[in-house]
Amino acid sequence: MKVVAFNGSPRKDGNTACLINHVFEALQKEGTETELVQLGGNLMHGCVACYECFKRKNGRCALEDDMVNGCIEKMRQADGIILASPTYFADVTSETKALMDRGGFVSRANGNFLRRKVGAAVVVARRAGAIHAFDTINHLFLISEMIVPGANYWNLALAREKGEVEKDEEAIRTMKTLGENMAWLLKKVR
Repeated sequence: MKVVAFNGSPRKDGNTACLINHVFEALQKEGTETELVQLGGNLMHGCVACYECFKRKNGRCALEDDMVNGCIEKMRQADGIILASPTYFADVTSETKALMDRGGFVSRANGNFLRRKVGAAVVVARRAGAIHAFDTINHLFLISEMIVPGANYWNLALAREKGEVEKDEEAIRTMKTLGENMAWLLKKVR
């Protein structure tokens, strides 16, 4: 089984990546293969509503000049998907949203290939707005008929400066529980 995580933070090794790595530790202990893809900081286009994905039905977005099609293929091949983002003005980063919109549309145009995959949202906020970002990601998962595991609290942390998230002990425990529950669910779904 494989879980791919998409880090929507432009800080490659920042707080969002730290949280993903805590989830990965729990997944890897259960024998799940993991892969981290850096989204944030890369130029990515939002969906342009051209509907070419519905016409072509080739599993790809018609926009070919960024990394999104590679990410869509990774989503297609994975058993589980983690979408992780810092909170920008009470929502996900633009890179995260671009992948969600285009990946979700391509999935729907191609037999809804996200259906019954396991999906988890991971969010970091300086102070507030994390629940809205968390909901944004989960809305994609739920409309795509994905299965969302819970944890012992919302999958979020409060931090600003790089590495500060490691001080949020409750968030670290939550990420570990999320990884354990995701691994358990992946085994049950399989």
